[in-house]
Amino acid sequence: MTVVTSTSTTIETGVASLVEAMKEDYAAWTSRLKFGKSNEELAEVNRERSEKFNNGLEVKFGRKYVKVVSNGSVCAFVVNTESDKKFNFGDVLKPASWSAPARNFPRGNVLEGGYNIAWTGA
Repeated sequence: MTVVTSTSTTIETGVASLVEAMKEDYAAWTSRLKFGKSNEELAEVNRERSEKFNNGLEVKFGRKYVKVVSNGSVCAFVVNTESDKKFNFGDVLKPASWSAPARNFPRGNVLEGGYNIAWTGA
């Protein structure tokens, strides 16, 4: 897991920090994989995998939530409204389904920083 320590003043920059941390975490994870290949072959495989992962990340801004999607799977939701009765603006939530977050408790806040994120999501 990667710890996002930076704070943000806008939801856009906070989500961008979250996505960058996911990319960093994926790169760190792939660098630990060994397939009995030479160092040059491993570097190329890891570069290709990281590029595919990075290109597969999408951010979709909605009225209530920002949805972070990785290669067709939802990784995280970020609260994009100040009128939510349970969560604060910028709270990071795990997905419960493609279209809805798990509304049990926040995993962090993109505006405040100081939360863990993995390449697999919240």
